Amino acid sequence: MMNWKSFILGLGIGAAGGILLSDKLKDARFISAEKVLKDVKEAFKKEGKVDGSWITMKPEELKKHSISTNVYKGGISRRVEGRLEQYEFLADAHTGTIIEVYPVTH
Repeated sequence: MMNWKSFILGLGIGAAGGILLSDKLKDARFISAEKVLKDVKEAFKKEGKVDGSWITMKPEELKKHSISTNVYKGGISRRVEGRLEQYEFLADAHTGTIIEVYPVTH
């Protein structure tokens, strides 16, 4: 005959394990923000030295024209002929594909 305490303990351990696994699987469906930023920096380095860069570590939902996806937002700066140029970008958090790059105007 099954002991109720063992059953409840097993149920609790199973539920906790399921929650932890679910969180890990949810995070695994995104490319890491570090990899996306590294790729963007490599692309910009082909045209010159990169001065600085940043990226959000947690994906945000972007909805445009009834289409929704998760994106990382980031930025990069460089000097061209002594002039500072700054850009922001959006990257698909699932694939790492750069969706948009635009200059930051002052």
